[in-house]
Amino acid sequence: MDTALIKDTLKELLEKLDLPFSAIDLSEEEDIVRVEITSDTANKIIGWHGETLNSIQHLLKAIIRSKEKLDRSPFIVVDIDGYRRMQEDKVRKIAEQKADFVRRTGNRVALAPMSPYFRRVVHLHIANTPELQDLTTESTGEGDYRQIVLRLKDEGSVRAAADAGEELSPVIEEEEEDGLENLDI
Repeated sequence: MDTALIKDTLKELLEKLDLPFSAIDLSEEEDIVRVEITSDTANKIIGWHGETLNSIQHLLKAIIRSKEKLDRSPFIVVDIDGYRRMQEDKVRKIAEQKADFVRRTGNRVALAPMSPYFRRVVHLHIANTPELQDLTTESTGEGDYRQIVLRLKDEGSVRAAADAGEELSPVIEEEEEDGLENLDI
């Protein structure tokens, strides 16, 4: 991926939107290009619940896809002042809390619907964390209602009931808020 093109395109985009910034730094992590914007007015770039940042990220990915003539959008995550990383950490923490619930009860649990990006964060966290290797994840639902279901890998008799044709529904833990209401991607 042409990181200079990403940086120049984002710089031009921010300037045209009259969003002040002082630096743009890029790093590559596996298949993700992370773009960190430095600005004294981060809240202006983030916008209400991250809507402006989401829009900037979406535009940047679309422009890069077009300029590079790619079949699909590149995996670019635009962040400012660690805002995205903080959200990613929040999602991981919530997944770990739900994992404890799954272990205590033996029941599946459904996380709140979330964006494809945050579902990916959860899937990778569960798969790559040694302490969580007894769990597995799957995405269910459609569109804006797509969510992750966490369950034990070895459901034993529960799985036998499913094989016998019984419907297994995830447990939706009764809580007022689980912290996933305002995820911004």
